[in-house]
Amino acid sequence: MFVIMSQVLHPIEQKILKSLLETQNLTPEELSEKSQLSIDQVRRGIEWLKFKDLVQITESEKSFVALGKRGNESLQKGLPERQLVNYLKLLPASSCDINEVKDQLKNEFSPAIANAKKNGWIEIHENRILLRGYHDTTSEERIIKLIASKSPTTVSLDEIEDKDALDLLKKRPEFLNFTSTKYATVNVTEKGIEAAKNASQVTDESASRAIDVEAPAPIVFAARSHPLADVIDEVREIFVSLGFTELVGNSTQSSFWNFDALFIPQDHPAREMQDTFYLKDISAKSVATPKQIKQVDAAHKNGWHYDWRLDAAKRMVLRTHTTCVTIKELADHEYDDARLFSIGRVFRNEKVSYKHLVEFNQVEGVVVGKNVTLRDLMGLQMEFYRKMGIKKAKFWPTFFPYTEPSLQSMIYNERLGKWVELFGMGIFRPEVTKPLGIKNPVLAWGGGIERIAMLRYGLDDVRELYNNKLGWLRSVPKCQ
Repeated sequence: MFVIMSQVLHPIEQKILKSLLETQNLTPEELSEKSQLSIDQVRRGIEWLKFKDLVQITESEKSFVALGKRGNESLQKGLPERQLVNYLKLLPASSCDINEVKDQLKNEFSPAIANAKKNGWIEIHENRILLRGYHDTTSEERIIKLIASKSPTTVSLDEIEDKDALDLLKKRPEFLNFTSTKYATVNVTEKGIEAAKNASQVTDESASRAIDVEAPAPIVFAARSHPLADVIDEVREIFVSLGFTELVGNSTQSSFWNFDALFIPQDHPAREMQDTFYLKDISAKSVATPKQIKQVDAAHKNGWHYDWRLDAAKRMVLRTHTTCVTIKELADHEYDDARLFSIGRVFRNEKVSYKHLVEFNQVEGVVVGKNVTLRDLMGLQMEFYRKMGIKKAKFWPTFFPYTEPSLQSMIYNERLGKWVELFGMGIFRPEVTKPLGIKNPVLAWGGGIERIAMLRYGLDDVRELYNNKLGWLRSVPKCQ
């Protein structure tokens, strides 16, 4: 058994070290071919050896060149200056009027003249171009032929010796295309050389494997859902277990369903810009049936004694609660008996603080039934809290615009040692249900899910749920 640094080398590690002892600076692909190991085995073995300081990895980059569009064209026609020389050679006097050459070469005229003069191939006297000197193959032409000979593969820049000519070709648009590839080579360290020599003395028959159960293991942070998402899923599961059906609605709603249908007057402070996000210059084309509009109008006139306006009810808002989804469902279907709930984002134009957000998640439940009472509502709340693991709860009388009677649930926070507010609840007022054709009483309750999450995870600031601190996210246990 071959042991180094109190660790047994795996057969994969031994094969890699033996290969590197014979040839240094091998890429993982070359090591795979030489050691007869799969590429995945080689990569795994390299990581093990690197951790033990037996090999080192060198990152390198290699550049390649291929012919571009005009480079390929030059293979057929020649470089512009070569086209000029070939054309002049066809003429009896090896000279030509400059305008004739311009007509012949068109867009290639300027580079042809410039490069031919630089090579000493032509002279220009007045308006005539004269052919002069020798016209041997240039370094640039040799580079183009070299690259073309390797086509369709690319040519390493290391294979091109004349870097000056290469730089000149670089300046010609669309003649060359350059790419680069990063690669890694593996080298054995001095410690690795010693390990490789020892490993080569161990035969397959005598070699044995062992597992170091005390070796440090890497910390793995597996993918997981956000703690707030876990609470939302738990709340949803509890409602379903209690026989409720989930409703889903749009985040944008008309003021009619967000406010008017809930008997909230059009001059109520909650409907001001300071409390509600309105969609600029956008109004709903239709909000409800003519009958529903007429009866809601009458309820507001009789209850609040003002002239209700349909244009105000058509203004579109980011919903301030999910009740707008629930009340529309009840109005459209006129349930005699139902258990419904909704979970979704709501928006309030409030100042952000340790307990308030501009955007948060709200859960709401309603029960429709002929004989349902406030006691049934409190019983459902207590059952919900019990399933959430909340042991102490009580109720305070309070006021809400669209429920009467109304209650505020209070739960005891063991960590803080005091009672805190959680959900609001009540029975929908007749001014809400009757105009919409809802005949039986409707029990309703709801509140912010972030507040439940704060209690669950012992947070004092609701903003911590959205700070994306990896340390906290990783520390939250999946099961409470």
